[in-house]
Amino acid sequence: MNPKVRQRLRAAGRDRSGIGATSTSSSSTATAGGGDDCNSNDLLSLFECPVCFDYVLPPILQCPSGHFVCVSCRSKLNSCPICRGPLANIRNLAMEKVALNIRFPCKYSNCGCTKVMIVADKPTHEKTCEYRPYPCPCPGSACKWQGSLDLVMQHLMMSHQSITTLHGEDIIFLATDINLPGAVDWIMMQSCFEQQFMLVLDKREKFDGHQQFFAVVQFIGTQKESENFTYRLELNGNTRRLTWEATPHSIHDGFKSAIENCDCLVFDTSIADLFAERGNLAINVTISLKEKS
Repeated sequence: MNPKVRQRLRAAGRDRSGIGATSTSSSSTATAGGGDDCNSNDLLSLFECPVCFDYVLPPILQCPSGHFVCVSCRSKLNSCPICRGPLANIRNLAMEKVALNIRFPCKYSNCGCTKVMIVADKPTHEKTCEYRPYPCPCPGSACKWQGSLDLVMQHLMMSHQSITTLHGEDIIFLATDINLPGAVDWIMMQSCFEQQFMLVLDKREKFDGHQQFFAVVQFIGTQKESENFTYRLELNGNTRRLTWEATPHSIHDGFKSAIENCDCLVFDTSIADLFAERGNLAINVTISLKEKS
């Protein structure tokens, strides 16, 4: 281990017995990861990646001089960013043991998250953290934008100007040329209750040779806020009716999860033809506020 690292670890252990490298008590663990004590911050700073400043978590690999970087940055480097020496696959077992006995803040702490947790809990929490960046809600993989919730609508207006917005609680979403070959999607915005909703009709081949349509409503907001609303999608025509009613998905989850779980209105091309007129499909969309119990 790097002598400087060893010296700092010993200093932390002397100044506060509850923050020693071998401490396993729950109270000292919480202090090490989340307290205001300068020694707690010093201990966490030992795990900062010198490239991205995220935390280096087990497995911790060091160069021959004892320097280490996070796994993400390590895969992009050809030499140690500190000493410019070769990268090596030397496990730093002592630092790994320390890491397992302290609590780390969420990677989105600078966005407002106050959670601190053990290493094993970080991946699960950060995958669903309510403070994580919002992705562009448009279907497809072309747009890689991410940002805070208050910038989502600004992004849509500047980068996706072709999307039409209709106002009102009850509108008609008209998808034209639904018989176009290949994967196609239709998008429209709906504004009501001083909120914004995105309507997506996605046509794709989910099973071999079998094309399906997936219709879903996304809420431009948090999952908690989305639970205040319900939406209803309805196809009408030739004395037939097909209806789907559900809670809108937050754009944090994205429409992909709704499609993968079939938590949306799903129908195949033969059903679409029953309701289409001259290759165009009209979907009645109604947004409602849930009644408070």
